[in-house]
Amino acid sequence: MKAAGLEGTGTFAPLRQQVFAVLWVATIIGNTGSFIRDVASSWLVTELSATPAAVSLVQAAATLPVFLLAIPAGVLSDILDRRKFLIAVQLLLASASLCLLTLSAMGLQSVSSLVALTFIGGIGAALVAPTWQAIVPELVQRQDVKGAVALNSLGINISRAVGPALGGLLLAWFGAAVTYGVDVITYVFVVAALLWWRRGTPEDDALAERFFGAFRAGLRYARSSRELHVVLIRAAVFFAFSSAIWALLPLVARQLLGGDASFYGMLLGAVGAGAVCGALVMPRLRARLDADGLLLAAAIVTAAVMGVLSLAPPQWAAVAALLACGAAWITALTTLNSTAQSILPNWVRGRSLAVYLTVFNGAMTGGSLAWGAIAEAVGVPSALGIAAIGLLCVGLGFHRVKLPRGEAELVPSNHWPEPLTAQPVENDRGPVLILIEYIVDRKDRPAFLKALASLSHERRRDGAYGWGVTEDAADPSRVVEWFTVESWAEHMRQHRRVSKADADVQQEVRAYHQGLEPPAVQHLLAINRPHIKGK
Repeated sequence: MKAAGLEGTGTFAPLRQQVFAVLWVATIIGNTGSFIRDVASSWLVTELSATPAAVSLVQAAATLPVFLLAIPAGVLSDILDRRKFLIAVQLLLASASLCLLTLSAMGLQSVSSLVALTFIGGIGAALVAPTWQAIVPELVQRQDVKGAVALNSLGINISRAVGPALGGLLLAWFGAAVTYGVDVITYVFVVAALLWWRRGTPEDDALAERFFGAFRAGLRYARSSRELHVVLIRAAVFFAFSSAIWALLPLVARQLLGGDASFYGMLLGAVGAGAVCGALVMPRLRARLDADGLLLAAAIVTAAVMGVLSLAPPQWAAVAALLACGAAWITALTTLNSTAQSILPNWVRGRSLAVYLTVFNGAMTGGSLAWGAIAEAVGVPSALGIAAIGLLCVGLGFHRVKLPRGEAELVPSNHWPEPLTAQPVENDRGPVLILIEYIVDRKDRPAFLKALASLSHERRRDGAYGWGVTEDAADPSRVVEWFTVESWAEHMRQHRRVSKADADVQQEVRAYHQGLEPPAVQHLLAINRPHIKGK
């Protein structure tokens, strides 16, 4: 008998695919080690310095590198061998944890060393996060992508349930050195799984992107994608206020609730356990609420939890509240992450997810520093109360900014014909000006221009850095759309990037064309200025 959810396209359907299942288990082990390390560092800093600013500084050191490096990391994930890249970064993370182990064993640990090594760990997290998310479509079938995204969030929160509790116990019983040592061991499992994965070697491609060109293309896409903008705005406002829990929880555990390291681990474990429960009931929640309803519910529950913690409740009540917080947290993460995944084509997935992660971690970093400063000024309970009220207000206010549905068909359409050229064109030659001539009846002009405006976003997303529309002064029915691309290679990449959803928009535009022949297309190449002697 099959386990519930494994058949069809249920939550656990992606686990039928062996590579995904092995890497999923490996990431759970690796993330468990990371949470063990983080709980040790977060608690250790409260022993070295009990000020809210110092505690929040460690949290900020973990998230700041992701804010700074996520976009370059996303570019690397799109142009490098993702498997080799992941292995290299895992070794970097293991080295940072080994340094934490050594310093703790020698009794040389300080706030400065904790912050510095946490920052290095954050660099590793920044480098791998876009890549882990970008490989999902490689590991599962298309219909299982959303389920795989949900399972990844579930896996993180299984780690969040086990790791902090185990880290708290290890720290209380054996000390920081052993705790960090367990984290080092977990990297062995992750690297072994990545070495086992036999990822297909991509064929040599003359149009393969280089770092800076890919970087610019990714930023152009993010700047022109209105759907991505909505996801980023909703993520920024939610995480900026909800980050107060993560920034101040060590102080809540120690000062407000009178707990020790094991109790702090129990609180974090409660968050993870609640997240696991939330992930299991997510399909039922999705049947009743759309993405916007789920995000609003997550904001309300998280705000209520912060309000409860600000009142210094009994320890059992705090554990119960953080169970609810975990369910709300995974609801928000899964909703925003799966929405982002569903609106991104594969060619720019790593870079655009990196933009999302930059906003997410920027909000977490800025929020952590801000809530630490606020707590220092007005106290931890008041800071939590302010954050709760703020989250409730922005949750209700931004509920009107609807998340995209993510139902567009984003696989390449490959319907653009190859450009006619008198002779082969060098890939680095450019810029290129593309002209498309339409014959449009005067009465159709307003509807045509409206459709063409929608098409302009697609042109810019796929590589154009300039776009416009002109008319013939002698014949207003002759309308010319133009756009510029930085090189011939980038334009040829545009041919590959046009999705089936974009092809539908182009077909809508062409429906207004009155000519017997299709719209005429011209490709104009810049001529290098000739060198003149004596100048």
